[in-house]
Amino acid sequence: MSCPPRITITGRPGVGKSTLFYKITRFLEEKGLRVGGFRSPEVRVAGKRIGFKIIDIMSGEEAWLARRDYPSPVRVGPYGVMVDEATRLWRKAVENAVREADVIALDEIGPMELKTPGLRQALLDILRSVDKPIILVVHHRLRDKEILDMLRRGLWYTVTLENRDMLGERAPIEVYGYIARCGGKRS
Repeated sequence: MSCPPRITITGRPGVGKSTLFYKITRFLEEKGLRVGGFRSPEVRVAGKRIGFKIIDIMSGEEAWLARRDYPSPVRVGPYGVMVDEATRLWRKAVENAVREADVIALDEIGPMELKTPGLRQALLDILRSVDKPIILVVHHRLRDKEILDMLRRGLWYTVTLENRDMLGERAPIEVYGYIARCGGKRS
């Protein structure tokens, strides 16, 4: 595995990728590492998904990423991407993480997020030049060869219904060890 650490989490929708991401990032924070970046949880009302938010991990600030039936020219399935709002927040979250965090964590890199202007290029720039551990949740259908090639030398977790509980226990310790071997902060 390469240094600086590159950790990728992937799997089909609903298998627990974001849960694993959360367990890993919480474990790293408990070990004294400052984690920054963004996460993109779904938003449900009365059990029905109505959209996705984008949340700055360090500040807790949130904005809409996409909403069902939102009238946007940028669409992913039934969701209209709220380009201006989402772009403003991810830029701020990523810039703060690059500047202040020990670990950059992004959940997720998928079709919706990549529809916001500049995210793909910002991600490539970070992967090329930032000497910090990076944890990414990657959509299972991501086919961007350039992004994927930059992640192949790192640690990969493919989450399934069968392995998610085991990964939830094992992966945080493995990721912390990988970061420590690469000279990351230790508590």
